[in-house]
Amino acid sequence: MPFADIDGIRTRYEVVGDGPPILMYAPGGFNARLDHWRGLGVYKRIRLLDTLPKSYTCVVFDRRECGESGGKVETVTWASFVRQGAGLMDALGIDRAHIMGGCMGCSPVAAFGVAHPERTLSMTHYWPVGGAKYRISSHQRFREHLEFVERNGLEAVVDLVHSHDKNFSQDPRGGPWGQPIRNDDTFATNYAALDRGGYIGTVTDMYLGLFDRDTAPGAEPDDLLELDIPTLIVPGDDAAHATSAARYLHECIGGSEYWDIRPDDQTDENAPDRILAFLNGTNG
Repeated sequence: MPFADIDGIRTRYEVVGDGPPILMYAPGGFNARLDHWRGLGVYKRIRLLDTLPKSYTCVVFDRRECGESGGKVETVTWASFVRQGAGLMDALGIDRAHIMGGCMGCSPVAAFGVAHPERTLSMTHYWPVGGAKYRISSHQRFREHLEFVERNGLEAVVDLVHSHDKNFSQDPRGGPWGQPIRNDDTFATNYAALDRGGYIGTVTDMYLGLFDRDTAPGAEPDDLLELDIPTLIVPGDDAAHATSAARYLHECIGGSEYWDIRPDDQTDENAPDRILAFLNGTNG
């Protein structure tokens, strides 16, 4: 698969299909890989990449710090993920696109719409993350990593992530840069040499900034209320994808469409058709 260098970070991507472009922020939390559109949870069941490429050019990619994409130790924000997506569009010569996200990928979609409304043909939020339980569990995951760093140091993090293939959700001790450590020996060496105190401050600022509310994170409600972008919201209903988060987005984004359907009733027979009907209605 091809790679693009975006903001100094190597990004793995794939382009599938033909037609108007859809930039697709992958599901999977801090393991957001392009193959999750085909093989993870509800996305495996609804099989979007069997249907959408027949009418649209689907641009899927490994989010930074995930899969085969690279990373950078910094205070990562939702704007960081926006830059990756917009940079990939630039690299591919795409001026405007439909922007779609699944799971935690919905938060960059909201941030993208706010930052680049002129480049956003529509937004689709499939199972947006959010809710009090999600914020609490996200904070706990980062705190577990920082406790490990405080006790053992950053070289121990490198040794740990090289000892298994678990991602940040499966073993929080390895932190959000575990996959770049595995992918790149130079990155791993530089990571281990970082100042421990400075690193702890960076990571603390990162998680408090990303997960700062008990609803859908990604963009401020004041900014969402100003958007005039066609939007489809498909709710989840579990500890990570609270239905209240989907309802919140619907409340904040004027004119948005809310597909009021239980997660168990979302199938490969109805979900692709619902999304296609929405997308087709936004092409003018």
